[in-house]
Amino acid sequence: MHSLRSVVASLGRLPRALRLAVFTFMALVGAVALSMPPGSAQTEPGPGRAIVLDLDGAVTPAIADYLTREMRRAADDDARLIVIRMDTPGGLDAAMRDIIRAILNSPVPVATWVGPSGARAASAGTYILYASHVAAMAPGTNLGAATPVQIGGGGGGGGSPFGGFGQDEDEGEAPAGEAMEEVAQDGGQAADGAENGAQAADGAENGAQAANGAENGAPADGATAAGNGEAAEDEAEPTRRFEPETAAEAKVIHDAVAYIRGLAELRDRNADWAERAVREAVSLSATAAAEQNVIDFTATSLQVLLERADGMEVLVGEETVTLATVGLEIEEREMGLLTQILQIITDPNVALLLMVFGFYGIVFEIINPGTLIPGTIGAICLLTGFYALAVLPVNIAGGALMLLGVALLVGEAFAPSFGVLGIGGAIALTLGAALLIDTDAPGIEISWPIIGAIGVASLAFALMVARLAQTSHRRSVATGREELVGAEGRVVDWRGNTGGVHIHGERWRARSDAPLEKGDRVRVERVDGLTLVVAPVSASTEKPATG
Repeated sequence: MHSLRSVVASLGRLPRALRLAVFTFMALVGAVALSMPPGSAQTEPGPGRAIVLDLDGAVTPAIADYLTREMRRAADDDARLIVIRMDTPGGLDAAMRDIIRAILNSPVPVATWVGPSGARAASAGTYILYASHVAAMAPGTNLGAATPVQIGGGGGGGGSPFGGFGQDEDEGEAPAGEAMEEVAQDGGQAADGAENGAQAADGAENGAQAANGAENGAPADGATAAGNGEAAEDEAEPTRRFEPETAAEAKVIHDAVAYIRGLAELRDRNADWAERAVREAVSLSATAAAEQNVIDFTATSLQVLLERADGMEVLVGEETVTLATVGLEIEEREMGLLTQILQIITDPNVALLLMVFGFYGIVFEIINPGTLIPGTIGAICLLTGFYALAVLPVNIAGGALMLLGVALLVGEAFAPSFGVLGIGGAIALTLGAALLIDTDAPGIEISWPIIGAIGVASLAFALMVARLAQTSHRRSVATGREELVGAEGRVVDWRGNTGGVHIHGERWRARSDAPLEKGDRVRVERVDGLTLVVAPVSASTEKPATG
């Protein structure tokens, strides 16, 4: 009590301003303490959150940017689990590898769920599913068909298409991480030994290898390899096996096989079926995938996924983590506005239309200088189209044909050839549009109706210019030296055989061999420098004055 009085006395001796500051601080501390619920300091942390991201549609650079950015954000927000809800037909290889790299390097476990029912994880989606810490599918979904759909494509700006790979050897490496590199190398060795229908056995780990069941088109021999690691041979040769015809095609196939086998071995999933998905384009239903250890389990909803994933041990980085997912709060994070805009403009069809609108806007501005609106809109569309094409696999020949087509259409407008240049330009523009995107990857192709519409519009423009040129050619000359010949006017003054005449509102110097007087009607017979040679108009041929 005495010490409390001493403190109060000491405070009383302080300057008034300082005393006011001390009392204010003490009041704030008391208010904060009173506002806290009882026992809040001892309250246990909540169950945490599961962040849900959507991969709906083709795997594009916009999708990859959205997923990788949200994965980093989820790690910063201390999320317990990231769930990728997937329904994709495939997409671009570069975007797929960016997503897989983000999954492998994520400090937060990633579960990929193919759902809801009716969804699929085809082509690039199969790789993403294999790379995930937890792989699940809803009933009525499927995965597979991971064969490269185009071999050795060229000239892309945004990375080769998935199924076109086409990257250099340095780009074909597995994602970062020593464990990933090791399994990718092991997978590559296994893939090389499986070219003629044999599948390499992992004798060092399991000592035996079972062939896939006949339910999904697998070789129906049921044979297992001995513990010494000898390869198991299939009794039935696959009917849809892709056989590379060139060294470049073999390189692409082997790279894809090594990549997916590496992912499968990293997650302890069926690597042999993964190889068949690449070499034979086989697919599996959700139930069959769970039975053959391609996925971890089936789940009808996200809640079921969280319940079944609870207690699983997964490898996150170099540490084994036991998942605690029951009761997690589900938080869905959608694409931001900018990412949605990027997703729209990087659609090959939209990118092509932007390029065409940009070309025509610039053409109309050149034809009608000073209009400004077509040129402004055209420049914006053209630059936006160039940005979109920068992240898409573009065929150089297709782009060159489009430029040639535009040049020929501009040439038709300035040097009319009665349709020759214009029709040629329309054909070149249409062919260029058809060849512009250098991939057959699902969801990354140009619609034929759009190509047809561009061809029809270009042909209509060419025919319109040709029609205008033909109509202009039929008309008499309206300006220049040639237009004066045959024009009629009136004499304003005359002396001897020279004088002045008034034609088209202008005064001209004129001469004539015939005698003329002021007010006589004359007609121009020819132009001699700046002097008009005229002749009198007879009464029978006299026309209304043009001057």
